[in-house]
Amino acid sequence: MTLRDLITEGENTDEIVAATARRQTGALAALRKTLRGNVRQYGMTVALIAIVVLFQILTTVKLSDGVSLLTPLNVTNVILQNGYILVLAVGMMLVIINGHIDLSVGSVCALVGALTGIAIVHWHWPWPVVVVAGLALGAVIGVWQGYWIAYVKIPAFIVTLGGMLLFRGLAQLVLQGQSIGPFPQGFVNIAAGYLPNWLPIHAVVFDGFRHGIVVHLRVGDLHGATLLLGIAAIAALVWQQLRLRGRRRSYGLPTGPRSLFVAKMVALGLVIGAFTYVLASYNGIPIIGLILVAVILVYSFVMNRTVIGRRIYAVGGNEKAAALSGVNTRGNTFWVFVNMGVLAALAGIIFAARLGDATPKAGQNFELDAIAAAFVGGASAGGGIGTVVGAIVGALVMGVMNNGMSMLGVGSDWQQVIKGLVLLAAVAFDVYNKKRAAT
Repeated sequence: MTLRDLITEGENTDEIVAATARRQTGALAALRKTLRGNVRQYGMTVALIAIVVLFQILTTVKLSDGVSLLTPLNVTNVILQNGYILVLAVGMMLVIINGHIDLSVGSVCALVGALTGIAIVHWHWPWPVVVVAGLALGAVIGVWQGYWIAYVKIPAFIVTLGGMLLFRGLAQLVLQGQSIGPFPQGFVNIAAGYLPNWLPIHAVVFDGFRHGIVVHLRVGDLHGATLLLGIAAIAALVWQQLRLRGRRRSYGLPTGPRSLFVAKMVALGLVIGAFTYVLASYNGIPIIGLILVAVILVYSFVMNRTVIGRRIYAVGGNEKAAALSGVNTRGNTFWVFVNMGVLAALAGIIFAARLGDATPKAGQNFELDAIAAAFVGGASAGGGIGTVVGAIVGALVMGVMNNGMSMLGVGSDWQQVIKGLVLLAAVAFDVYNKKRAAT
């Protein structure tokens, strides 16, 4: 009997109250179940928001007027400074989901950057050709390592550790210990350029924070193209989520409370809107930002909507079971490392463009940053678990922490200590969730 029936038939107040309480209890139980089932997805997102709020407060209070974490200039710098790590984190997430690890990505970045510099400066190749050649070189490196791992069955840790030494040594050999530069402006714009403002909007522009929490605004030109892209992103997100929710409902799968779904869409819309407004208040979306959006969309689609993605999860979750199900586990692992080689090459190109020259010391500790971003973003040390968006969130957590601590004047030694503790906490959280699920 529904609540409406009780009211219509004139039942007593106690029954009405009891029915209402049962409905509220059921809604709360569904909410708790949804949150528990998505603890990885929501946990690090909430942590990222908390870290941003914390460093915003600390930098606003400690630093001079107008200087804080969320000023348009600093937000743009966070993207520019961490673009190559974000790219590496996506590739590393796929490797870890597949049940492996790659220690060579930093050295691959250095080698591709070194050969990129030689091709542009000494061989005078057009930079677009050099970019394509660099990505192809990354694929060749991935083929080399993937063959030993997938078909010869040498552990990935050993193969990529050897690759880390091999490719770092080659980078130093080809550069002979010297840096090469400068690069043409078109190439530098890959990491330092911005989307042209073909739609300037004269309006109120966000400039920063004054006197603690008061927002400082001024009249100026907003980057209209960035705002349009932000609106399009919000519309696309809502449409995609509505479509996914409808598909789950048609299959009889749980969709969670509608109130939680609406709250999630409103929150994401506000975050995307605020983010694009902050970027539009400065120079707009950096070109590296557009590259990152393309990488996120492509790899999210592959991992969530294609057979390839399901096989990567299957092999990482249980390789023997996947093989018995007809999955070509060797080929799957092989192509995961080829993909990692391509993304490492792309990161090397971005880093070289950001520096403006090629240096033999490029890429140092990149592999550690990428691995940390993947684990902080929800990857499981046992494989089979993780998302592309989680890798981005994890990389942003580490990037915001680096940026915030640098702004506060925290020494590099303490930064390493804090990042190590964050990584340990993320892996401990994964282990705790597994034990709780088993009980």
